[in-house]
Amino acid sequence: MGRRQNDSEPSRFISLSFLLVGLISCALVYTVLSVVLNPNLSSKGSNFESLALTEESSDGGCCRGIEKLELWGAAVKWGSDFKFNSSKECCQACKAMCTGIDGPCLCDTWVFCGNKKACGSKFGECWLKKQKDIFAPDRQEAGDPVIWTSGIIFGKGEGIVGLETEYGTLHIKLFPDCAPHSVAYILELLTLRHCAGCQFHRAEGRGQLWDSEGNHIKKAPFGPPFAMIQGTLEAQGTSFKKIPTEECPYIRRGSVAWVGSGPEFFISLANHQEWKKAYTVFGSVLPEDMEIAEKIAQLPTNSDVWNNINVSVLEKPVPLLVRRLKTRQGNLNKM
Repeated sequence: MGRRQNDSEPSRFISLSFLLVGLISCALVYTVLSVVLNPNLSSKGSNFESLALTEESSDGGCCRGIEKLELWGAAVKWGSDFKFNSSKECCQACKAMCTGIDGPCLCDTWVFCGNKKACGSKFGECWLKKQKDIFAPDRQEAGDPVIWTSGIIFGKGEGIVGLETEYGTLHIKLFPDCAPHSVAYILELLTLRHCAGCQFHRAEGRGQLWDSEGNHIKKAPFGPPFAMIQGTLEAQGTSFKKIPTEECPYIRRGSVAWVGSGPEFFISLANHQEWKKAYTVFGSVLPEDMEIAEKIAQLPTNSDVWNNINVSVLEKPVPLLVRRLKTRQGNLNKM
């Protein structure tokens, strides 16, 4: 008769296995909780910056274009063989070729046909193109008969314009994928020989209400002063067309946004969560140039009342000129 198998050895092995699995699981849980809960491992930025970054990453960033506009340019992807269901997907395909990792953007323009009835067999076509001069995109057609929607993309270190003043030049990174109509207007200003009438006329510093990084001081009021400089971007002798509401994120320090539909605009010196998402933001001042905005905010002013709001108006308006700038080093390439 054969010998009966001893059950004690396998049982001991199984018990040890369960114990080992349990220890590994506990270690993994501890590691995950440590990363999530340990404040020393979180971002060094403010809570406001973390919130903004979360919002940007949650929707994949902006991808807007202008309807009834066809931009021309050398094709890098032929739409007849490259189709999508939405303009956003077409835009994202262009962005994927403009990461800044492998050098200059391979695509800086996208053109999409999204109206099934009007496009017919061309519905879904996504043409990816490359401009000779992205500041002066080649426009084929515009207006009601046009069936296309077009947009442009600026890569890292590209799409920088300067607001030139006697106190220095504010370098501004434009956001054509978030505010295409706004950026199209700024590009039109670049073609003018002058910008007579363009100026800053209101200036209010941070006072004791916001710190040097733009964060609101606890228990302090939200103004006045309102931590911003305001002006107009309408050149004399030109006809201004109201700009439609576009992307309206929270206002952050450095945000450049329209007051209403323009041409009044402002540059924020602080993070204004209290303003909610009320203003179209079409650009951002490079961090190293904010000292110029701060300098303008400290110029002599007179008190005034606009729509029952106390404001500070510059004794002497500061003229500005919109300039096209070449890529430069520094924080520029990070934007």
